Amino acid sequence: MSGNRAKGVHCSACQAVCCRLTVVLEEGDNIPDHLTTQRPEGYRVMAHGEDGWCVAMDRTHMNCGIYENRPAVCRRFYMGGPYCRAIRADFAKQQAGVVDIAQK
Repeated sequence: MSGNRAKGVHCSACQAVCCRLTVVLEEGDNIPDHLTTQRPEGYRVMAHGEDGWCVAMDRTHMNCGIYENRPAVCRRFYMGGPYCRAIRADFAKQQAGVVDIAQK
């Protein structure tokens, strides 16, 4: 286990916050078209459901339904790393109704 991983941060105890991010697909990502959408800017991204989560997420188990074939950007996302902790903190604030004035 890396020293960079936050103690107690694990995907099984998360609300799949990273699965709410916009995932821009890269050349070489082999994702079925029905799981993607084309942005007006011209790039392909993972589609999101009405609930805000990536459509590839298995909502029963709260994990990736295409884990073995997930996009490259998802493979680079480090559980418990600084970005993971930051988006979890932002999500927790949103859920609590807290607004960060610095972001306005």
